[in-house]
Amino acid sequence: MARKAFIAGNWKMNMTVASGTKLITELKPLVKEAKCDVCLCVPAILIPAMTKAAKGSKIKIGAENMHWAASGAYTGEISADMLKDYGVKYVIIGHSERRQYFGENNDTVNQRTLAALKCELTPIVCIGETLSERSAGDTEKVLSRQLEFGLHGVEDVKQLVIAYEPVWAIGTGQTATDEQAQETIKFIRKKLSKMFNVKDANRVRILYGGSMNAGNCKGLMAQPDIDGGLIGGASLKLDFAKIVNFDK
Repeated sequence: MARKAFIAGNWKMNMTVASGTKLITELKPLVKEAKCDVCLCVPAILIPAMTKAAKGSKIKIGAENMHWAASGAYTGEISADMLKDYGVKYVIIGHSERRQYFGENNDTVNQRTLAALKCELTPIVCIGETLSERSAGDTEKVLSRQLEFGLHGVEDVKQLVIAYEPVWAIGTGQTATDEQAQETIKFIRKKLSKMFNVKDANRVRILYGGSMNAGNCKGLMAQPDIDGGLIGGASLKLDFAKIVNFDK
């Protein structure tokens, strides 16, 4: 079965109700013929307003993070059920910035992933190596560890999305070459085949998440194992539509 392409934006800590609504309103007619799935993961406080803005369009609204507990004394955190109340389907788990600045690790990524799946949310699980790890030749070792620990206990791998985001290419303007991205994502799919089975691994959508933009998306999306992109800076502009329409 062919995997449907998936372009997901990650607004990070950007936009307001006014600017976000304006962008989505302008994007809607530009992506109405999109053949891929389209999602914008936005700050939690903007989810209700952006859901309203995106109503009736191809654009789904997702979340940037969630806690693993259903409820409790976790000041400032947001649960899966809270996200579901607003119709959220997708949630980013384990983004490199969460790992770098907020202490996320493979264990907490695993707990969040299992909690998302339990509540029928689709986790976009992020993995990736740093520049020093790639330079040392440890890319496959790092990614294997992130997959083994982060997906421990997952019963149906088809229910999630993997985003390969080389840390050295996030927000730096650097991008892995088409060949580098394909080679690494091919390895990820092979690793998933060993952890689960070949059939299910071949159905998992794996995104590239390292400075994909309107200029390089066609080459990346032409690779056989790359099923889409997790888009940062370019998702804050109308250029996002050009990435969504990569096949035109």
